[in-house]
Amino acid sequence: MFTASRKIQKDKGLEPTEFEDSVAQSFFDLENTNQELKSDLKDLYINSAIQIDVAGNKKAVVIHVPFRLRKGFRKIHVRLVRELEKKFSGKDVILIATRRILRPPKKGSAAVRPRNRTLTAVHEAILEDVVYPAEIVGKRVRYRLDGSKIIKIFLDPKERNNTEYKLETFGGVYRRLCGKDVVFEYPVTESA
Repeated sequence: MFTASRKIQKDKGLEPTEFEDSVAQSFFDLENTNQELKSDLKDLYINSAIQIDVAGNKKAVVIHVPFRLRKGFRKIHVRLVRELEKKFSGKDVILIATRRILRPPKKGSAAVRPRNRTLTAVHEAILEDVVYPAEIVGKRVRYRLDGSKIIKIFLDPKERNNTEYKLETFGGVYRRLCGKDVVFEYPVTESA
């Protein structure tokens, strides 16, 4: 178990939970057993993992990866998610980069907050991480008379085969992480 513990590194010396240990162990097992992922997984590790209940008694495993390692994870994303979904049978696996939101600077302060650390930018980036490998091709916000709003996200139809069965999971995970209701759809192509 000592060797699997290097696959999870928590902030400020916090101890990983039992579930996070099991996710780290499955990463370690994949590194040792899967030859095509071995070299790519060697330097990668995770920050945390949580299990989220999604509508219709489905569960999703959300794995937070360090921001600076996200490109390494994106390179092997499709294969890694496929293998992890086999290990966690019946659960959808979603990889999300860990990002930090900074509060706006105080009046009169000379400090400038980077644009990618704003709440809006972080929520947009989380949305892109949730639907990866599909790309977002359109976005509509519908405001209702009662003040509520629904965000419609249109995904690239080319990835429809890989992501269509996960649309409910995407909405549930994003609602849990950001508190916003989102509906995922594919644009209707009109043949003229």
